[in-house]
Amino acid sequence: MRQIIEGRSYNTETATEIGSYKYGTGPSDFDHIEESLYITKQGAYFLAGSGGANTDYCTCNGNSSFPGHRITPITREQALIWCEKHVAIDDIDVETYFPDLVTEA
Repeated sequence: MRQIIEGRSYNTETATEIGSYKYGTGPSDFDHIEESLYITKQGAYFLAGSGGANTDYCTCNGNSSFPGHRITPITREQALIWCEKHVAIDDIDVETYFPDLVTEA
């Protein structure tokens, strides 16, 4: 998926995937969501996702909602919060992507 947002190009083919999340039984599920967190070569973070008619990814046409997809740029802080919610900590290299945001308790 590729999208240009505010003059910046976001491309899942050229960015590095950090983690992914799936919810629901499949694309026919109105609540189904698939999201992946990416970082570009320039260090910009973004989510690429798709979802069913009951999700934030839906597209609307009048009174009807349809599955949809989009790319959403996010900050490093938002990326870390997304990882904390959706990805097992052992599945990502926190020290590589968020070394200054994570400290020992």
